[in-house]
Amino acid sequence: MLSGDLRPNHQQGVESVAAQGLAELADREMRAELSAHEGRPILWAARLTPQGHDVLAYTDASPAPVVQLQGLVDGEQLIELRPAEMDALRVYMSVEARLRVPQAEGLAERVRTACFDRPGNRWQLCLTAEQIESVAYAFYLRSMGGSVAEANRFGREYGVVFHADRLTGSLRLICLR
Repeated sequence: MLSGDLRPNHQQGVESVAAQGLAELADREMRAELSAHEGRPILWAARLTPQGHDVLAYTDASPAPVVQLQGLVDGEQLIELRPAEMDALRVYMSVEARLRVPQAEGLAERVRTACFDRPGNRWQLCLTAEQIESVAYAFYLRSMGGSVAEANRFGREYGVVFHADRLTGSLRLICLR
C-alpha cells in the first residue's frame, strides 16, 4: 500500500495492524526506492508480513460468521458459552482422536460454525441433547485438569453435569432439571 492509495483513517488502520506485526511500514531507504520506481514521491508505504498473509488466508478459509442464529430444529437447545468455555470446548474437540469416549455426532461442525454474540460476549450453538452431554463431558474433563468453573456454570445454566459416584467409582451423567 502506498500513501496515495489510502485515506487517512485507513492509513491509521494499517499502522495499527503493523503494531501487531501483521504489516511492516517502509523505512526511508525503501520509500526512496519506491519513489524512483513510481516516478513520484512516496511518503508512506506498507506491506503485509508473512504472518499478515497467514491471517488473511486463515480468515478467508474460516466460515463466515452468522449474524443471527436460524431457528432451532426440534430436539435442539440454544447453548451460550463464555469465551473461556468455548476455548475449553475447542481443546476437547482438538483431542478427539485420543479420546476413548466418542464425541457426539455433529458436535465438531456445531463448534466450528458457532456464532459469537458480541453484546452478550457469548458463543451461541444450537445443540442436540447428545451434543449437550458431550459438552458437559468436555467440561468434566476440564474440571479434572484444574478448572471447575466451566462445569459448574454449565450445570447451573443447562442442568447437565458429570459426577463420579463415590460408592461405585463410576462416572454418571446427572440431569439437574
